[in-house]
Amino acid sequence: MIPKLHYISQGNSPKEVLENIQKACSSGAELVQLHLKNVSDKKFLEVAKEAREITSYFQTRLIIHEHYKIAKEVKADGVHLEKNGICPTIARIHIYTWQIIGGTANTLKHCKTLLEKQVDYITLSPFKSSITQNKKYPDLGLNGFTLITEALKTETPIIGSGEITIADVKDILETGVSGIAVSEAVTQNFDRIKTFNQLLNASSTEEQRHTF
Repeated sequence: MIPKLHYISQGNSPKEVLENIQKACSSGAELVQLHLKNVSDKKFLEVAKEAREITSYFQTRLIIHEHYKIAKEVKADGVHLEKNGICPTIARIHIYTWQIIGGTANTLKHCKTLLEKQVDYITLSPFKSSITQNKKYPDLGLNGFTLITEALKTETPIIGSGEITIADVKDILETGVSGIAVSEAVTQNFDRIKTFNQLLNASSTEEQRHTF
């Protein structure tokens, strides 16, 4: 079962990214995605190796953003692919059978395509966008999340993403989304991981109560 909270790494330098990954792990993050822009493949591999050491120590799962060959080399738990990146079916050939693949989707059609390609989870975004972001796709909000999850009726975990705060969690879980991916809200204060986890796990307890 994939963790309900995904921390997407942030930092102004590779060193800061690694420091933030360490803080996230020591604060209770169960899954970290290594997201690193504007670096060479060689540098990405170096950082990925260090990230793997940190996450292994804390028994935190590590997902590598886009670089599926590096995900295999460092024996990460999986790889996350963007919509315009490599096809999940091709990536699957190049990684270990036990590694998972996640993909980003913005529409119902994107989600259906990813499910056809048998991804292990889908990150649905954006819930909302920051003012500074270039908007490629409209904000989905609670209504968009609800419409898509209801139309899909899938067992594959759907992870909501896009400027999500603690205040949003309860309402987001009611849309049928099973977890959330967060960067900014956690990087600003790593103690929030505990609060996010409590809110997300409370939803699991509710589900069990209704099931039994």
